[in-house]
Amino acid sequence: MTIYFDRRTDQGTISSDRPEDIFPEWKFGEERWLFLSPHDDDIVCGCGLTFIAALEMGVQTFTGVVTNGRMGYCRPEVKETIADIRRKECTDSFRALGLDVENNLFFLNHDDGSLNIQAGRRLAQPGDTAVIAGGTGVTNSLTWLLRKTRPNRLFVPTITDLHPDHKFTNSEAMISIFHAQGGIWPELGEPIAEIPRLYEYAAYSNFLTPPTLRLRVPEEMLQRKLDGIYAYKSQEQIDLTIKMVKRAGTNEYLREVRFDLYDPEECRKLFDE
Repeated sequence: MTIYFDRRTDQGTISSDRPEDIFPEWKFGEERWLFLSPHDDDIVCGCGLTFIAALEMGVQTFTGVVTNGRMGYCRPEVKETIADIRRKECTDSFRALGLDVENNLFFLNHDDGSLNIQAGRRLAQPGDTAVIAGGTGVTNSLTWLLRKTRPNRLFVPTITDLHPDHKFTNSEAMISIFHAQGGIWPELGEPIAEIPRLYEYAAYSNFLTPPTLRLRVPEEMLQRKLDGIYAYKSQEQIDLTIKMVKRAGTNEYLREVRFDLYDPEECRKLFDE
């Protein structure tokens, strides 16, 4: 099964069926990719082909589903049970894609539709959900997950996405990387040894700047992606997404992002050179 990659550079486009030609600092036999999904269906819809390709290439692949899906009901009679329904659908979907769901699928259980008021980290109080190591908040969960999975590549929804949960998954991932590589909150695990390379995928909205990577796969991988989407039978509005996925066909796009901390030396060069 041949998978092709295209990478846009200042010198032109590089095309190859060897991932080491496309992904900088490729670690043969040691690649670890973490995909963050604001909602259970965002990975399969937004970058399902990339996810399947990672598995096919032998990459150690992990998924963190940030929210619990409780706002995803389309019929009033399932309002109280939709979170359980979607959790099962999610497990079935990732199993169809080929993930080891027993060991590499993490449900972080934050309330759906309101990540903006769950940002950061605080000490948990009685009745709180999404509690890990005595703390709660999206930063708490993502710092823990980064330290547990220790990825060298991280995939997040584009920061320009219309859905607030997508924006906050992106922004909370950035500050969580900052915390995960330091010594703060030792109860959340050992600090990560390296900053993962960052890639954005598009779900609802376009990228902030044009994508830098394209994936081209065989038709059978597109069918696996569609099978993963079809698992979400409770999501009646997903038909629009299926139409878009079919229109994109066997192509998928990513935007590589720089983890850009403030560097006064870079600012100085703007004035002195």
